[in-house]
Amino acid sequence: MASSAPADTTYLASSLGDLPRWRDILPRARHVENPGPERHSIYLDTDNRDLRRWGCVLRYRNPGPDAEPRWELAVPGGKLGTELHLASTDSDLVPDELTAAVAGLTSGRPLRRSVTLGIGEHRHEWYDRKDRLLAQIIVETVQATVIGQEATVEQWHQIHLDLGTAATKRHRTALTAALARADAAPAPHRSALDHALAAINPSPHSDAPTTARRVLSAYLDTQIEAIGAGDVWLRRGLDPIHPIRVGIRRLRSTLRVWQDLFEPAQRTWLDSELSWYAGLLGHVRDRQVQHARFAAALETLPPELVMGPVASRITTDLHADERRHLDEVLRALDSDRYRTLLAALARWRTQPPVTEQADGARAIEKAVRTAERKALRRVRAAAAGEDEQALHRARKAAKRARYATELATPLLGRTRAKRKIARYTNIQRVLGEHQDSAVATDLLREFGARAGTTAGENGFTFGLLYGLELQAAERARRHAADLAT
Repeated sequence: MASSAPADTTYLASSLGDLPRWRDILPRARHVENPGPERHSIYLDTDNRDLRRWGCVLRYRNPGPDAEPRWELAVPGGKLGTELHLASTDSDLVPDELTAAVAGLTSGRPLRRSVTLGIGEHRHEWYDRKDRLLAQIIVETVQATVIGQEATVEQWHQIHLDLGTAATKRHRTALTAALARADAAPAPHRSALDHALAAINPSPHSDAPTTARRVLSAYLDTQIEAIGAGDVWLRRGLDPIHPIRVGIRRLRSTLRVWQDLFEPAQRTWLDSELSWYAGLLGHVRDRQVQHARFAAALETLPPELVMGPVASRITTDLHADERRHLDEVLRALDSDRYRTLLAALARWRTQPPVTEQADGARAIEKAVRTAERKALRRVRAAAAGEDEQALHRARKAAKRARYATELATPLLGRTRAKRKIARYTNIQRVLGEHQDSAVATDLLREFGARAGTTAGENGFTFGLLYGLELQAAERARRHAADLAT
């Protein structure tokens, strides 16, 4: 029976002299031993270790004689995560592309050498009679120099155990037992860099058991990570507008649903600054959404009802508006206000200002129930009335209920949470359709007025689209009333 052990498990050994004779561990297997290349890496960060706070890695890596040395940047962030590799033989000059990409995360502070790692390895492999890989063990000797006000040097030995597809439970037991006899224990850190920095700057990630505080912190961390990764995308000329806005919405929702679990002044300030940044991004996103919406609507109209250069007018005006608002966003990235916001988010990642109430699971679950009741109450009331703003507020309440349930999933249970999330996602989608129609009608009035006074254009089609949007808004209102029952 094949082993179900993790593909790669890392152990720490106190001394190479205590390790077993590897060839004797699996006596019936063919043992192959090879020395590996020596690898060297130079890690850069600011004096404040800003990249470390964001979970980013910027390094110059020389992997040995069989591979090309290069600069590497790794930025976590889910779909917005970034990995850049640039070949270079110069370990002293960081490529401008990389320094520009992380300028927001470092607040413009200079990058310096932070850690150097030298790793020598020895590889052991075992094969069965059919020449199938049973297991591989890589023994590494790591020497790390952490550079700060004073340089500290540390050396340790780590062992990577990787079981092959042909390995059985017996093979795994023999290998792990040999490591245990040599006092090799599972490594507490995910990488050699984490190990080197652990004593002076603990990792922002924790392997502590799931608690209410940990669930809350993990959700905050994910959203903040997305905002930071989006900053890198923007500086590289890419388009992360929608994912950044989603991260901000989830973060602001958490600050509001669980407002009693955070230090009040810091919570209020962060919510306000996130609202400012989301507003800048929202102007860009609205134009993107409406351009796609109008293009789809025009495709459904018979050609004889499309009078004049309607598509050209829409594309030209919306793209011009989008570019103008995007320029505002890019200017904001270099403002003191934005730098202060990013610095605060980095602190919230590692040390969110939560109160003692965050230690109780009851506080998490109670807030979820409150958010659910508020959402359903607002949706019912708004769908029954004529107040457009009430529908917009109901949509935001449905979002908060959805995001609250997402956060609390580890405490509520996946099956129960999945049903709730599906319900509020559906309500949010329907009310989002209403909101998009409201924005569309405002734009269509402008387009129609412009076309009606411009030679060679005609406002007829814009009026027709306007009427279709009013119908779509009314359908969404009726549908929302049904979903809230």
